Amino acid sequence: MPSASRSSANGRRLTVMIAALRRCRLFADLSEDDLTSVAETCSIRSLKRGEYLFRENTVAEGFYVVQSGSINVHRVMPDGKEQVICIFRSPDCFAEVTLTTIDTYPADAVALESSQVILVKKQGFLGLIRRDPTLSLRMLTSMSFHLKYLVQLIEDLKFKQVEGRLAHWLLRNCPEACSGRVGTIELQMSKRILASQLGVTSETLSRTLAKFRDQELI
Repeated sequence: MPSASRSSANGRRLTVMIAALRRCRLFADLSEDDLTSVAETCSIRSLKRGEYLFRENTVAEGFYVVQSGSINVHRVMPDGKEQVICIFRSPDCFAEVTLTTIDTYPADAVALESSQVILVKKQGFLGLIRRDPTLSLRMLTSMSFHLKYLVQLIEDLKFKQVEGRLAHWLLRNCPEACSGRVGTIELQMSKRILASQLGVTSETLSRTLAKFRDQELI
C-alpha cells in the first residue's frame, strides 16, 4: 500500500477510535489533544461470537472499551459453573483494575456476539495519567461504579432467594415498573447467561419466570 494511502487509513482509524473513546464516560471530558494521545497508544481487536478476549491469570496488557457488540466477563467456579460478573456493551470500559493493582486479568472475557473492542495499553495510559492527574480521578470513579455493581451482585447471591434475585434484576432493567407503569424488557443475552448472572441454572430461571407469569407479576 502506498504511504499516502497508509497515512489516510491510519488517520481514519484514529478518528474512529477517538469517537469511540469519547463516548466512554472515562474519557468524555478529555481535551482533543489528550484524547488523541490516548488513541495513539490504543489498538482495536475484533472478536467473533464465542471468542475469548482474555483468560483469567493471563498477563494484562491494559483495559478495554467496548466499541460494538457485548463482552461477558465471568469466572469459572470450582464446581465448573460459570458465574457471570457483568455484561459490558458500548460505550462501557472494563478491566481498569489491572492498571494499578494486579498484573493479570482476574476473570475470563468472551464475546457474546461479533464484537469490537479498543485496548487502552497500560504503559501509554499510565504515562498520560502522570501528565494529567485528574484522569486518575475519573478512572477511580469508573472503578467505583464497577465495585458498586459487584457488591450488589454479592448481596443478591448471598441474601436473596432466586425469586428475589430475578425480581430485583427485572426492576433494575425496567424502570417503568418502579413507577407502576407497564414496561417491556428486551433480553440482550441468552437465558443461560442471565441464569449464570443470577447464580442459578437455566431450568430454575425458566421455572421462576413461569411462576411469575402464573402469579401475573409479569
